[in-house]
This record gives sequence, C-alpha cells and structure tokens, in this order.
Amino acid sequence: MERNEVAAVLACIGRLDPRTIRPGTGEARDQIAQWHELLHDVPFATAHGWDVREAIRGHVLASPYAILPVDIARKWHAYRRDRLSRHTDPTPVADPDDWSAWRTELVANRQAVATGTAEPSTHRQITSGSPHPDVEARLAAIGSCIPPTVRTELARYRPARAAREAAVAAGQPDALSVPCRWCHADEGEPCRSRRLGLDGHARGNAPRATPHPTRVDLAAELGQQGAA
Repeated sequence: MERNEVAAVLACIGRLDPRTIRPGTGEARDQIAQWHELLHDVPFATAHGWDVREAIRGHVLASPYAILPVDIARKWHAYRRDRLSRHTDPTPVADPDDWSAWRTELVANRQAVATGTAEPSTHRQITSGSPHPDVEARLAAIGSCIPPTVRTELARYRPARAAREAAVAAGQPDALSVPCRWCHADEGEPCRSRRLGLDGHARGNAPRATPHPTRVDLAAELGQQGAA
C-alpha cells in the first residue's frame, strides 16, 4: 500500500474504532509512517478475494482489542498461504531446456497467485457438474466409457469380468450380483478356487474366471423371484 492508501485504511479504522484516532497532525503523520513501514507490501485490495477493509471489519467484530498493523499483515499472509495451498503449478510454456526462462515463468505464476492477481490453478480438485457434451455424445454412441475394441483387449487380463459381461449379454443371470455360498466370496467379487487339505483347512485362494455353479443357481433363483 502507498501512504495515501494507508491513510485511507486508518480513516476506515477510525470510523469503526475511535480508539485508534490520533488528533494531532504530528501524531497522525507518525502513525501513517509506522503503518506504512509494516504494510507497504500488503495490497489495499485484489481482484480475487482480498480487501483490507473486510479484514479490518472482521477484526473489529471478533476482537475487543484495537487493531494493529501486524493484525492486517497476518491476515494477508494467511490469505497468501491459502491461495498457494490450493494452487497447482501449470506446465510453463517456456522451453524446458531453457532452465532460467522455465523458472522465471514458474515463479511469476506463483507470485501472481499469491498476490491475488490470478486465480489458483485447481485442477487437483474434484470437479462437479454434468459431463461435457462431447463426452455425453461419445457415451451415447458406444454405450460405455470403454470402447468395444479396448474392452476386447482387456478381456484377457480380467477374465472374471469378461465372463460376467458375456453372461449378462447372453441373457443369463449375473452370478456376481449375489454372494457365493461355496467359497464365501462377497457380492461383486469373483469366486475363489479353494481346496481342502488333509487337515480340513482351505488350501489355495486363486480367483476363478467363472463362478461356482451354486452361485449361478442362486442368482437365477433370486432373479426369478424378482420377476415374479
């Protein structure tokens, strides 16, 4: 802030808290000089959320003590930390082989975010809202977010999922929609090949590509009950 902005800040504080008013001209001049020394790197307002008048008003409402310049400075530094914590550095457009230009652009971008002249790049945050129209059109065309050719290639790496999809496509019951009474696999989990040892305990726990017949029968039975 410049000296005239510091004077405006003190005038604003004086209206809200008369205890800070200095009646003498010399005292007021010294007060402006003192505040300017501590707040010269704090902006009066930015385009993205910072306004020193709001910081003053919040302090007057929350604290019984007269506001000091350090209170405003602390609020400004908290504002900077919050913005930088929500910021993800975008890839600079400078040539990555030009280390100096790359670093200069990165530092300038962070400084713009910290000082409130640019919004944080928040692509790490979870987005919300409806899908993009292009995505909706693609899903309507292929019926799935995974294209059929890619699904075919993935089938050999996930045989249980492929067998499940093939069974549903053929009009058979979805066996994985119910738990398995034989191997005790939970709903949605593939069956397990469990063998009993001589001591009566289970040996082996490898996933099966196809569900146990009892699980298929249970899914078909529940499906018929639901249809009835």
